[in-house]
Formats: sequence, structure tokens, C-alpha cells
Amino acid sequence: MITLRHHLLTVIAVFLALAAGIVLGGGPLADVGDRVVGDARPTAGDSGSQAGAEFAEAFDAAVAPGMVGGRLADRQVALVTLPGADEQVVQSLVELVESSGATLGTRLAVGDLLADPGQKSLVDTLGSQLLTQQAKGAISADTTTYDRMGELLGTALASRQPAGEPVNGQGTAVLDAVSGADLATVAAEGETRAPLVLVVLGEDQRDDAGDAIVSGIVEGLARQAVGTVLVGELADGADGQLGRLRSDAALGEVATVDGVDVAAGRISAVLTLARAMGPAGGSFGASGSDGPVPLG
Repeated sequence: MITLRHHLLTVIAVFLALAAGIVLGGGPLADVGDRVVGDARPTAGDSGSQAGAEFAEAFDAAVAPGMVGGRLADRQVALVTLPGADEQVVQSLVELVESSGATLGTRLAVGDLLADPGQKSLVDTLGSQLLTQQAKGAISADTTTYDRMGELLGTALASRQPAGEPVNGQGTAVLDAVSGADLATVAAEGETRAPLVLVVLGEDQRDDAGDAIVSGIVEGLARQAVGTVLVGELADGADGQLGRLRSDAALGEVATVDGVDVAAGRISAVLTLARAMGPAGGSFGASGSDGPVPLG
């Protein structure tokens, strides 16, 4: 039976898809947009399309808190940002996550050294030491360098329990060691290890080594959480880094959203976080293969 709520979500999803298409000017909605508004565009420049994009963004921003309100009530969300993540975008995400009723757990900023392929030896050595000292038996000894580091970070930030778990001494020791080696910075400390982890992509290095590092860290984090959502900006979708990572089978349990630099994408990110408490995976956002927003 199709309820009024489901119908409303469907209508909203269509609007968000159109809004994303206007902002992008490309992707799967581009041809549709061109046919619909082609002759209606003003001949004296693109002021009409710019006004439409600004209206769509303002509308989405205005309705966002109402759309996500209560979706993450009584949930905890840990936040991990990768080097180069836009702080303004991150702050807008944080505000919307909090509007959904969630409590922000630990916020960790991955440092340049951890994301630098040239520092793999440092990451591997520290990860091996922490595995022996703090996580022996909790993490497989045969994990690779960046998967291992992701799992170690996950033991400090995340929980497989839907209600989360208190931060413990083991996790604190991991974060102290990683921070001491300048591999990451704890931007904010939470009191609870969160069932949900939100990872924000940073600067796209556009090489296989950079993709492998991100993939390993995110895969490791996901093993320690109930649900993990990896998000990026519009440019990260399609042929960008998020688009490339979506083809990585190792990240099949990780949900993805592109377009968080616009309000529609941030709404989709929060709704995807809520969905991640149930089914794993899913590709959403401006170029997501599962649609702009999850409707479940």
C-alpha cells in the first residue's frame, strides 16, 4: 500500500533530482533538462538558469531540517574527514546531522601523512605496533596496511552495537598514538563509540595510490561500525574519486552519496545515514546508481 508519506518522499526525491540536475548541468539528468528548458532559456546570458539553481539551493536548504528531523533520533554518528575536505561543507553536514536528532561522536581529521603513499612504512609500522599492543585478537593479523589502520581507528570511533558503546581506554590509546604520529587530529572527542560513521572525501589525488589509501581506511572503518557512509562533492561523482571508489568491490558494504556541496546532497547524506542502520551499501546522490535519495 502506498502511503501519503511514501508519495510525499517520492515527490521530494523527484524535486531533489531535478535540483541536482540544474546545479550539475550534466549527468543522467542533463539531457532531460536540456529538452525541457532549451528554448525557454534567456538569450541574453544564463541569468535564468543561474536564478533557477539559486532558487533550488535556497529551497532545499529551507526544507532540509524538516525533511531530516527525527530521522537519526537517539543515534550517534562519528565523523571522519579526509585531507582537503571543505570545512564549510563539513560544518553544513554537521549542522544537518544534528538537526536530524543525532549526537555527534568523535570527529577525526585524517592528516596528510596518513594519506601520503610515501609514508606507507610509517603507517604500517605504527599499525603493527598498535595491533599488538591494543587490538590483538580484535583485528586480523593479516590485514593490509591501510585496512588495518582503518580498523584501528574504527575501534576508537565506532561500534557494532546499534546503541553504541562508551569510549574505552583502548580506543583512547589508539587515538593518542595516531595523533602523536601526526597521522590524524582529533577535532572533537565524543563520549560514545558510534554505530554510524560518516566519512567526507577531501582533495582528489587522481591516482591509484590515493584511491587505495582511501578505500583501505574506509573499508577498515566499516568493519567496526553498523553502517558507514562515504560522501563527496558534485565533482567527486561520476568520473571523480567517489565514482571510482564505487566500482571497488571491497567497499560494497559502504553507502555513498555525491553532491554534499549542495543542500540536496546533504539531505541525501542524512537520509542515507538513517538507512545505513538497516541495509548496507547503496549509491545515492547526483550520480548515484540507486537514485538521488533513499526512499526506504
